[in-house]
Amino acid sequence: MNKRNIHTFVMRFLEAYNCTILEKSPTYVTAKLSPEADREMTGRPYYWSFVERTGAAAETMTYKFIFDPEQMKLETKAKTTATAVKSPPNVGAPSQGQGQSQAPQPPDGNSDSILGRYFGFVPTTVISQRLPQDEVTFGSRRLEQMFTIVRERGRFVHLFEEPFPMSATYHAPLVYDTWFCVNYKVELACDRKRSEIHSLAIHLNSGEVREHFHKHMLTKSLSPKLPANSHILPDTISLPKAINALEMMLERKVSAYDHTWADEANEQHRSEIDRVEAYYNGLLLSAEPDKRDEIETQCRNRLQEIDWQHKPRIVVSVINCGLFHLNAGRTPRN
Repeated sequence: MNKRNIHTFVMRFLEAYNCTILEKSPTYVTAKLSPEADREMTGRPYYWSFVERTGAAAETMTYKFIFDPEQMKLETKAKTTATAVKSPPNVGAPSQGQGQSQAPQPPDGNSDSILGRYFGFVPTTVISQRLPQDEVTFGSRRLEQMFTIVRERGRFVHLFEEPFPMSATYHAPLVYDTWFCVNYKVELACDRKRSEIHSLAIHLNSGEVREHFHKHMLTKSLSPKLPANSHILPDTISLPKAINALEMMLERKVSAYDHTWADEANEQHRSEIDRVEAYYNGLLLSAEPDKRDEIETQCRNRLQEIDWQHKPRIVVSVINCGLFHLNAGRTPRN
């Protein structure tokens, strides 16, 4: 995952959570988090419980997310140097009372912040100068947190195809078919591993099954809201039956693979077992009686490791799934 991919992902993440973008560049983005994003990302349960108890307006945090730390350091250094050149030391500055401006006074107890209203004076001037910064490079803690949020919140979606062309005068009634899509991850594993993604979908009215459904959805404009003047066909296939049909199709696809790799892995697995058993059997023959239990335990542990590393297996997991209501291209019957 390169810097451009990360930049695109983070911007889409912030947009999806309705965060306010204050400043952005190829190097970083400064964003004021929405209440939903603040709850997910900042780990402030006591603050949010305080907001819920008091009914006060939430004050969300502002973050600077850095995509290129090295470039950010160079830019910061350049700005510091430029500021030092433009602002030389103030030699012979007038003393207090000779026209020198007064230092900014701290806000009084009537500050409009939540803590100011409930607990009196809070030095908001100092607090506002502290802007949290986080690197969002591949493998960073903050980027991994965003990945986790997307995985958890995006495991199931419910979307509608938007009519095209969109127009304020578009009032033709629409009929929507319902497709149930599941994205599967198939892993062919032994001492090596190969992973595949299968996007399968079934029409909940006709039972038609399509492959590569995710690519088909990339060409659609989707919305979580049902368009006006539209009609959804009733489903004739339940979700349990739909899931069973998709799993059977995936099983047929995997069964049709060339499984030579599994035969070769079984041979390697058997060879490793024979080698380890021969080694520990030799140790047992010459070991003292009080040492045999320890040697047998070591042998069992090593055989379990060989099973995990060399035994061929096919692992299927669900990445995410969703219901998609797509325009059927016909008008509803009266």
